[in-house]
Amino acid sequence: MLLEGSRESSNVEDRRGSGGGVVRGGLGTLVLALVAMYFGVDPRAVIPPTTTSKPITAQDNQEKQFVSKVLASTEDVWRKLVPGYSDPHLVLFRGATESACGRASASVGPFYCGEDRKVYIDLDFYKELTERIGAPGDFAEAYVIAHEVGHHVQNELGTLQKVHSLMQRAGATQKNQMSVRLELQADFYAGVWAHYAREKNLLEMGDLEEGLQAASAVGDDKLQKEGQGYVVPDSFTHGTSEQRVRWFKKGLESGDPAQGDTFNTNNL
Repeated sequence: MLLEGSRESSNVEDRRGSGGGVVRGGLGTLVLALVAMYFGVDPRAVIPPTTTSKPITAQDNQEKQFVSKVLASTEDVWRKLVPGYSDPHLVLFRGATESACGRASASVGPFYCGEDRKVYIDLDFYKELTERIGAPGDFAEAYVIAHEVGHHVQNELGTLQKVHSLMQRAGATQKNQMSVRLELQADFYAGVWAHYAREKNLLEMGDLEEGLQAASAVGDDKLQKEGQGYVVPDSFTHGTSEQRVRWFKKGLESGDPAQGDTFNTNNL
């Protein structure tokens, strides 16, 4: 991405040097089944942590700068598209941290907590994205942030609350189906952001391919096939690779949030 000279968001909270990290035996202990949850909205299951503290390094500061610029770009887009839009905050952490949705573990990957209106991300996840999931590149990393911000947009529009209320009264299969619609809409909103990022010349050659590759790499069918050797469609919570790519592309091509109603269509 071409972010040199771009502004940085002031809505980034860096907890990586606060002693809130944990030792868990390294990234190799994460399994694809958990990685499949990395776009989850309300993670609660965690492993009891052993706290540790690592100082902030120059590399940490570079990573924060990148994240801050991507977040600022999403702010610019959604302030224009959603009347009265209120920016989310983004929390950087290592291993585990506290959120209004419960103690957050790196094992569930990046997520959005609607109760405190914050995006949480352990940047070590990007190593997983590159090395194990096969989705390298800075735009793939930006796509992750834009997707989580997409959940905040749903919160701003009241969609998140309505769907979560319906989920409380639904059976397991219905809950999963509603979750898929939420996640595909967040993919669509990530595409809408990418549409305007491209208009502002923030993208360079190969960026969109990275985003599409990332969307494809985290499809439920692909992750389940790699993790357990077979797929169980009724258990999908995020959508297939084809669906995630298609909804991201629809947002990218249209730039119109109104075209992302995944709840009133049979053609997911």
